[in-house]
Amino acid sequence: MRNINALTLDNCVFAFIDHQPFVAFPVRSISPEELINNVTGLAKVARALEIPTVLTTISAEGGPLADPLFMQLAQVFPGVKPIDRNNTNAWSDAAFVEAIKKTGRKKLVMCGLWTEVCLAQTVVSALKDGYEVYFVSDASGGLSAESHHDAKLRMVQAGAVPMTWFAVMSELCPDNSAPEYQRLYGLVTENGGGLAYNVQYVLAQLNRTK
Repeated sequence: MRNINALTLDNCVFAFIDHQPFVAFPVRSISPEELINNVTGLAKVARALEIPTVLTTISAEGGPLADPLFMQLAQVFPGVKPIDRNNTNAWSDAAFVEAIKKTGRKKLVMCGLWTEVCLAQTVVSALKDGYEVYFVSDASGGLSAESHHDAKLRMVQAGAVPMTWFAVMSELCPDNSAPEYQRLYGLVTENGGGLAYNVQYVLAQLNRTK
C-alpha cells in the first residue's frame, strides 16, 4: 500500500478542470446547485489559505460559442485566465503541466467535469508522472451516477485518493486555534450547508464574550 501523507498548506496545488456551463449541462451525478456550491467552496478554500491554483477550460475559445468558467468560480479568482485546450486529457497540454511544475509541489488536488473523461484521464496521467493525486469527488460530476462511480473506482485503483471539498479544507487547517482557521468562517457560512449553523453559533458565542 502506498504511504499517503496528509495535505498541508505548503505541499499541495489545486487544479480545477473544465467547470464550464456547456460542459456541465449533461452532468447527472450531482445537482447543479450542489456542484456550483461545492466548486465555489473549494475555490474559496484555495484563496483563503493561499494554495497555488490552476484553472483550465476545454474549447472555451476559438469556436463559434464561448464557454467560460462558472461565473462563481471566476469571481473567486478575478483576473486569472484559465488554460484553454482542445484535448480531454489536461496532462497532455504543456501549459497545464508547466503551471503545475512551477509550483514545485507534488501533491495535486483535482476536481473536474466530466469525472469519467477529463478528470480521470488527467488524474491517471499525473499519477504516472509521479504526482500524489487527490480528487475531490463532490466538486466533480459525471454523465450519470454510474459513470461518476466507475471513474472514481478507476482513479482509486490507479492510486489516487478520494476526498470531499470539506475534507480537503479540514485537513489543510485542522488546528482551530491557527490564524488561518479564522479565514474559513466566512466561506463555511456561505457554502458549508448545514455546518453553517454551527459556525454561526460559534461566532455568536465569540461575539458575546467581547
